[in-house]
Amino acid sequence: MNSRLKYIFVLVCLFVIGSTSSYASSEEHSLEGEKSLNVKELILDHLADSYQWHITTWGDHQIVVSLPVIVKGENSGWNVFSSARFDHGHAAYKGFYIAQEGDYKGKIVEKNASGEEIRPWDISITKNAFALIVCSIITLVLIMSVARWYKKNSTAENPKAPKGFIGFMEMFIMSVNDDIIKPCVGKNYKKFAPYLLTTFFFIFINNIAGLIPIFPFGATVTGNIAVTLVLALFTLVIVNIFGTKEYWKEVFWPEVPTWLKPIMIPIEIVGVFTKPFALMIRLFANILAGHSIVLGLVCLIFLTVKLGVAINSSMTVVSVVLTIFISFVEILVAYIQAYVFTMLSAVFIGLAQAEPHHAKKHD
Repeated sequence: MNSRLKYIFVLVCLFVIGSTSSYASSEEHSLEGEKSLNVKELILDHLADSYQWHITTWGDHQIVVSLPVIVKGENSGWNVFSSARFDHGHAAYKGFYIAQEGDYKGKIVEKNASGEEIRPWDISITKNAFALIVCSIITLVLIMSVARWYKKNSTAENPKAPKGFIGFMEMFIMSVNDDIIKPCVGKNYKKFAPYLLTTFFFIFINNIAGLIPIFPFGATVTGNIAVTLVLALFTLVIVNIFGTKEYWKEVFWPEVPTWLKPIMIPIEIVGVFTKPFALMIRLFANILAGHSIVLGLVCLIFLTVKLGVAINSSMTVVSVVLTIFISFVEILVAYIQAYVFTMLSAVFIGLAQAEPHHAKKHD
């Protein structure tokens, strides 16, 4: 247990050091340009997706990992090249460049025949997309390693109890299955357990990876509404495709007095879509807010630079202490948000497995 706590503490310290060094470089550039630190813009820039992965700034040199750009222009067709061609957003390549302002700020754009900025078809491997691929591979490796051990060492005739990492993963998986999926879904839980387990570990691993400021981790994947939208859509599709006749009857012809049906039917139909919408917003908002708070606390160090050594030193101590505390809370939130998303998805799926009242009484 002590070794696990030490490991968590090291991760949090790395996060604090990484965040602080990142903001130090940002503050240095802002002071060189004789501009005051814009906390809102700085936080949004750090949380936003990008075509390059900024590692650190060493003197005047920025150390970045250039990611592949895959775009289809209006006239030039498909183009594949490295994002290094943009020179950190200051150069154009084959008519494509990164917009510095406007509705497409931070996105690749080109100009049409009228001279207007337009978005090409863009399927580039961005920072979030790359982190998503890495975390998906980690999820597959973890789960498949457990399955492989059972396939090789344990059978129905000769069951064996795993130890070490495999034993820990078994405990983790079974706790999610027995404490979340089984009671929330009901008797058909085995049918939906693969999806719900995958969802839980996918969200949990991405949440944890977002707290580690070391390449290839540190991207706020679950703080991107496009990712949470896709997860919510999966739940929406599963709920409604596998919904029973009784479920659809409760939606389009609920058991309420006849005079209430014109009111309840629209409410039930809207509820079909508001449930996954709540899933999407809950996960996105909580993860984004947590990262924003941590980054905002780090900014206190630089906001008080011009107020004197005494104030700046005291605020630095306050900032570091609060950042460490919130980072520990973020580790807990990483689990809670995966738990809540999986639990609510399981509840929605379970409600869609409604049976006729006479069948329930018979059982």
